[in-house]
Amino acid sequence: MKNLIFGIVLIGLVCSCSRANSTAKEAINKSGEIVGKGASEFIEGINEGVDKTFECELMLSSKLSEKGIQTGKFSINNDSMGGYNNVLSVYLIFNKDFKGEIMAKANDSKGLEFGRKKMEVEAKAGDAKHIDFAFDKRTRIEAKSKISIE
Repeated sequence: MKNLIFGIVLIGLVCSCSRANSTAKEAINKSGEIVGKGASEFIEGINEGVDKTFECELMLSSKLSEKGIQTGKFSINNDSMGGYNNVLSVYLIFNKDFKGEIMAKANDSKGLEFGRKKMEVEAKAGDAKHIDFAFDKRTRIEAKSKISIE
């Protein structure tokens, strides 16, 4: 009789362990799915936060604007010589023929200048191109910098 009761209890334990194991697997899978979604949303939020805090203001001088130049998008990149955030790439649109010098000045959020670079540019009316202003490698374009194109 003891063996019969022991056998029934043993079968019950095995069945309940199997069910618990299955339930645990389902819970783990569901938790992993939730963590995965949360992690991707977290990373996406970080990227948006970095983009928002790194936003710099780009201003085109009225002198260049009168000469038919407009700005499009711009980006800040690293140079190949070990500089970090020291290359300003600006997409310029030329509505009139242009030949001359264009200067980019970088100022911090308080207005203190920390970089300047001149480039010779030539373009025909209707042209548009990226112009890369590679500042000294010690120049780091900071978050919320004000950049003027003159």
